[in-house]
Amino acid sequence: MPSIGPMFADSARLSLGYAERMLVGVTADRFARFAQIGGQVIESNHPAFIYGHLSLYPCRIVEQLGGDASSIKPTQLYLEKFSHTAKCMDDPDGSSYPAMEEIVERMLTAHRAAEVSLRAADDALFLTENANEAMRGKFATTGSMHGFYMGGHVMMHIGQVSAWRRMMGLGAA
Repeated sequence: MPSIGPMFADSARLSLGYAERMLVGVTADRFARFAQIGGQVIESNHPAFIYGHLSLYPCRIVEQLGGDASSIKPTQLYLEKFSHTAKCMDDPDGSSYPAMEEIVERMLTAHRAAEVSLRAADDALFLTENANEAMRGKFATTGSMHGFYMGGHVMMHIGQVSAWRRMMGLGAA
């Protein structure tokens, strides 16, 4: 019976629940907007960028654990708009980013698929050398990389949504 993957999956489930709660009260017309306080625009990542960015990583987990990630692979548009090198842009007319419903659905679906893969994966898969050479210095094993992607990475970015909510006057979720 696997034990490593379920530990990561438990963290992933908690993070995903937090991500869903952060959307309470967020409307489509504000989803891709920078916050403003007293007329001052705050250039901080907005939910469209954050949820789009988080949608990019679960396919790597599914693939590296031997699953079929074809249904959750990001499109070229998502790679361009939401990669770690992309710049978050204010989108006042809703023309720069995909619709809120699409972005959220992609992110949630991808993370749920990764959670299923984590729960089912043999422990030995997590002990292999990280295939991502660029990140190997930080995360030596597949397990340490996936633990970060499904835990710390998600919570770091969802914390940005928490701050954005407060700047937008939505309060805690």
